[in-house]
Amino acid sequence: MAAAAPTQNALRLPSLTGMRIIAAGMIFFFHAQFESIFTNHTTTSIYNGLLGQGGPTGVGFFFILSGFVLTWSARQDDTPRRFWRRRIAKIYPNHVVTFLAAGVLLLATVQTIHLGPALANLFLLQAWTPNLSVTLSMNPVAWSLSCEALFYLLFPFLLRRVLRIRPERLWLCAFVLLALMWLVPTVVSLLPLPTDGPHIPWRNVSQWQFWLAYTFPPVRALDFVLGMVMARIVLSGRWINLRLAPALVLLLAGFLAAGVVPTLYRMVAITALPMALVIPAAATADVRGDRSFLRRRTWVWLGDISFAFYLWHRLVLKYCHMLVGSTHKWSTLPGLGMLLLALAITIGLSHLLYKFVEVPLMRRLAKPRPRRTEAVATPPPAPSETPAG
Repeated sequence: MAAAAPTQNALRLPSLTGMRIIAAGMIFFFHAQFESIFTNHTTTSIYNGLLGQGGPTGVGFFFILSGFVLTWSARQDDTPRRFWRRRIAKIYPNHVVTFLAAGVLLLATVQTIHLGPALANLFLLQAWTPNLSVTLSMNPVAWSLSCEALFYLLFPFLLRRVLRIRPERLWLCAFVLLALMWLVPTVVSLLPLPTDGPHIPWRNVSQWQFWLAYTFPPVRALDFVLGMVMARIVLSGRWINLRLAPALVLLLAGFLAAGVVPTLYRMVAITALPMALVIPAAATADVRGDRSFLRRRTWVWLGDISFAFYLWHRLVLKYCHMLVGSTHKWSTLPGLGMLLLALAITIGLSHLLYKFVEVPLMRRLAKPRPRRTEAVATPPPAPSETPAG
């Protein structure tokens, strides 16, 4: 039975904001495994087994969430120019600050900065090449902002088309998008791609396969459009009334199933459906006013700083480890303590970036200009949706 459509005035979705820091935390602990901080091989194996899917799941969550929240909060009196202005004001100042911080840290540790990859990173073009030295240059996690830049560029035009989908066909569109997300790794596995260059050690795939299946912006746009369609499903009263708790159980099942499917399917496809269900379930829970720890002030605050957290975390993990010795390892409890210390440092830096850069510049740069005659539905700046904003 379909759920009743929520009113368009219900813009604030605090549970989704709280969920953002959980997704960002999953990415944090995923990247921590690359530091190899544990002396105990059993601890390392357990840690990697439990959290080795956290990065792809967290990034996929943010991409779907981005499309969902932007569509949820879309309004008819906006224009593409105002929308793009707000998105630039949201993501670019934080990106520039962490880009500069990455440059200072590279120079301080006597590492070489290559101009071409650095410029690609600065202008958010790094995900358009399979070359890992470009994709992961400077602040490595900024590759996802390269995808988000494409999403934001296309959103005003995509929204017009998504809004034209008849309500009775929305679920069909969602399943077509999910089918395409499963088709991508199938096609990639069959393509005669070059095998030269580095392989992805934590994925056992070539850089070409990694690019086409995971970081290539047009491919990841499927996640974004899926989020848009799921938002329309809820707003059109076509939601299936799946509650948040069972949706989270489905997500956990997908997370665990990732350990037994081929690598290319593990990166995106296996958790796409449960994530596409969790986000609307959390949104409808907020509309109903259901009680949830995710709606508490601390979780919402952590969700608000999660974009800054995402941009800082890899730099903190890498360079804090280098500070004490890049090959230094600890036994289980001290190692976990070091991770918690890095987590606290990341939260502190994120708070500063959010308070002194993100919020002030959003207020200053995202002010609407006088309205023009052309209008297209685009979102207001209030809700946050991705690590890219």
